[in-house]
Amino acid sequence: MYHEHPLRILKYSAKNIWLLIFPFIRGLRTYHFSKDFFYTWIQGAWKDLLVIGAIILFGLIRWFFSIIDVHENELIHRDGVFIRVTTHVPLANISCSTVENPVHLGAFGARRLSCDTRAGIFKTADLKMLVNESTCAAIMKHIPDTAEKNKAAELKRPSWLSILLFSVFFSSGFSGTVYVAMFFFKGGDIAHDIISMSLSTLTKETAKLTDKLLLKIPAMALVIGAFFIGSWFVSFVVNLLRYAGFRIETDNKVMKVSYGILNRVEYRIRLSHVNYTDLRQNLVMKLMGAVSLNVSCAGYGAVKNRLPVLMPVKKEKDIGRGLEAMGIVGGVQNTYKARIAGAGSYLLLPIIAAAAVHPLYNATRGLVISFFPKLEELLHFAAVMAEIPLIWFIIVKAAALLTSGITFYDDSILIRCSKWNSFHTVVGDRKNVVKVEVEQNLLQRMSKRCAVSIWFGSEEYKRYKVKALSEADGLKIAETLGCGISLRNTEISR
Repeated sequence: MYHEHPLRILKYSAKNIWLLIFPFIRGLRTYHFSKDFFYTWIQGAWKDLLVIGAIILFGLIRWFFSIIDVHENELIHRDGVFIRVTTHVPLANISCSTVENPVHLGAFGARRLSCDTRAGIFKTADLKMLVNESTCAAIMKHIPDTAEKNKAAELKRPSWLSILLFSVFFSSGFSGTVYVAMFFFKGGDIAHDIISMSLSTLTKETAKLTDKLLLKIPAMALVIGAFFIGSWFVSFVVNLLRYAGFRIETDNKVMKVSYGILNRVEYRIRLSHVNYTDLRQNLVMKLMGAVSLNVSCAGYGAVKNRLPVLMPVKKEKDIGRGLEAMGIVGGVQNTYKARIAGAGSYLLLPIIAAAAVHPLYNATRGLVISFFPKLEELLHFAAVMAEIPLIWFIIVKAAALLTSGITFYDDSILIRCSKWNSFHTVVGDRKNVVKVEVEQNLLQRMSKRCAVSIWFGSEEYKRYKVKALSEADGLKIAETLGCGISLRNTEISR
């Protein structure tokens, strides 16, 4: 039988912090502008100390009745005083266990320990505790660990360059931050020039004043642009500290992942409970042949601002080495591919949006020149800045058209698709597929094409959709997944 760490008393006490309203009310009643105020207040201070003592006592009682029991087959947590809540977590059902060692808690010998199972639909741990080092070690002895003799020898520790690139690519929208910052940097200069020309007609007596005011315009734009760059840089540094020292070990049953400097975190993941793995890329990474490997498993990456990453950045051609136990192998080609004839499913909307910018600019330009001729340069700049992300989006969707598809090997399914500006290569066991949907609109029915959406069982609602497949391929995919359907009955849940 174990208790949580004594620091937990403070958290339990905080739930009764509302009792401090009574000392606050007493202070208001006794407060008055006189030399006797302090003497009057100190006479009743024992009441305030009594309230504070009661708050701490409530926390102490809650802590005393919070009991942890570890048995051979289950972990039990009993909590509550008048209403007792007993949580039983079978050890065999734990998908992921997490031990956090933040610097501020490490000084007190405290650890955050959480265990999560497949139960529930939200990304919250089923059991979360604050324990001391010895209690943490005693509990973790019952959680499966990687076996030294069965470790994958080819699974190397990610390099510092890998972590650095991951922090660059996945820190608060790197490309979007640069784009917005450039918009304000250049837009501020143009706005300054336009207003300078407009105010040049004023008298010389006010010229000095206007010059002082105008200097603030590009400076403000510079500040806003620098803010976006600075925000990204802070996110980059945080990610670098968060994922530094990345280590990964695996055998045929358990994967152990640890990382972090200021908060060292260790995960133990049961491979049989992994829903699927997701190899993520943006366009730059795809051109470089690099991927970031993520995994969907209850409890892994569930903490706010943490990504469920297993490999920060790795060469795509080497991704299968050491990860065969998770069904990941290299060199797998698409069996069912997106058809070039269905390019409209990927490119139609981006092309329409990009093509609409020029006529919209021309139509607006006429009105601007008629009423505000000096705004023409700013309008032209805005049109160019609007066109850039749309052209980039067209390139991304063109690459998605050429690479999207689905294939089957062994007992696994591999899905290559895109979501917005990112590419996903999803690998999962066929038995983990819980829903298949074959979509076909009127135009697709006429051209005998369709889109296939696949869901895996997990705590999150995520679907992976491949467009522009042939009708025959869509039906074969559904049949292979155990769903004998026709396009008149397009949705099957398992």
